[in-house]
Amino acid sequence: MTQNLLGGPPPTELPDNTEAREALDAGVDPFEVAARHPDYPGAWAELADRAFAKGSVIDSYAFARTGYHRGLDMLRRAGWKGHGPIPWEHEANRGFLRALHALSRAAAAIGEEDEAERCRAFLRDSSATAADALAG
Repeated sequence: MTQNLLGGPPPTELPDNTEAREALDAGVDPFEVAARHPDYPGAWAELADRAFAKGSVIDSYAFARTGYHRGLDMLRRAGWKGHGPIPWEHEANRGFLRALHALSRAAAAIGEEDEAERCRAFLRDSSATAADALAG
């Protein structure tokens, strides 16, 4: 676990869904992974990224929003109180952080700049490392 030296809330680390993560890593279609593991934000983030790359911005937005909300549910179950670090370094957090980034990107693409900015700020506040890694 990452230590918080600033005295704020401790970092939140989501539990790993090994089966879903390994399926995606093995190249299983993310639609299939999302159908078998609908609470796994990593599958939704992958669907959002693929849709965006194909120019399907509305689909990307919907997939990203699903991953974002599934991730928020998991974070709350893990003890997150609505703020505090969500470290990119903890691999199980990456699906949520990727979905948050994808939501910001898709929101900007459809002109929802207020939402896009809120998501960008939330990502940077949660993990500056994730914001930097996903910016490229």
